[in-house]
Amino acid sequence: MEGKITILPQKSVIKASPSFRLHFPPCDRRFGSLRSTAVAATITILGSGSAGNCAFIETPRLRLLIDAGFSGKQIAMRLASIGRKLEEVSAVLLTHEHHDHTQGLPVLCKRYEIPVYANRLTAEAVQEEMPELKQWRVFQTGHAFELGDVLVESFTVPHDAHDPVGFLLRHECGNVGVLTDLGHCTRLVLERVRPANVLMLETNHDPRMLQDASRPWSLKQRILSRFGHLSNEAAAEVVTQLASGGLRHIFLGHLSRECNRPELAHRAVTAALHNADARHVRVHVTSQDAPNPTLHVGAAPDAPAQSCGAVGGFDSLPEARRSPNIAVAEQSTATVRNKTAVA
Repeated sequence: MEGKITILPQKSVIKASPSFRLHFPPCDRRFGSLRSTAVAATITILGSGSAGNCAFIETPRLRLLIDAGFSGKQIAMRLASIGRKLEEVSAVLLTHEHHDHTQGLPVLCKRYEIPVYANRLTAEAVQEEMPELKQWRVFQTGHAFELGDVLVESFTVPHDAHDPVGFLLRHECGNVGVLTDLGHCTRLVLERVRPANVLMLETNHDPRMLQDASRPWSLKQRILSRFGHLSNEAAAEVVTQLASGGLRHIFLGHLSRECNRPELAHRAVTAALHNADARHVRVHVTSQDAPNPTLHVGAAPDAPAQSCGAVGGFDSLPEARRSPNIAVAEQSTATVRNKTAVA
């Protein structure tokens, strides 16, 4: 059902073209106090690889999927393995329109009416392939907006899609960076993701394995191009430039089954961290076949930190640094507030 569109501030938001209509569910109560918990935030990579990518982030006021690259059934099963249901998901946040990031959307949107957040070009590209989707929320790349208690900052990444983005998700207990598909890491990308305490980083291929693979040369050229995918060595260079005391965990994702091995990706990135004197950073290799163990990020006040991968001591977003140069995609019936934040 189509509903009223409210997007503020108007001057900072991309307007949809006449051929592209935004649809809202009649009532959206997905944001708010979800549960009482000692853990301030958790991150679970439900799966990552060339055939599918999906991550789940939970805070006291948000349950967020980043991409939906598996079937709806698979996403439901993987959520169930960590005690969660699709009915509980607040929103889906899309990096870009490729099938390995979007194939579960029809089930998530039609059956569960989960809203999808994407920039306009990504939303238009997805809707061309999936015209039945009606749960769009459009944001402007380079601007920030709030989902529950998370501030979402988006930025352009170099990849062969319409308007691919990376994300920095800011929460009071820590910042999560998302770099899933990119051919190279620009200075802009490095600066935007530098505050991350937890980083999801692509390690798509080993160059030698890719060269030896029985793939068309045109596909190899695409992968190796500056708008293709990061190799293990390229990801290691990114890690070297981002290594700091604030970065605590790196999830290596989007590994090619044919052109990479988990041990190769882990070795390349770990060696780079050691050379950068950043041995405190823990490296986790993701799998396309099963979720990673859940990472607990920080703990709520007066509660002990979790013993399994807990990360504490992260800086919160200072109020003094907030500015009005932010586009807030506001739902007419949700509790996403029009606030200012870091540009």
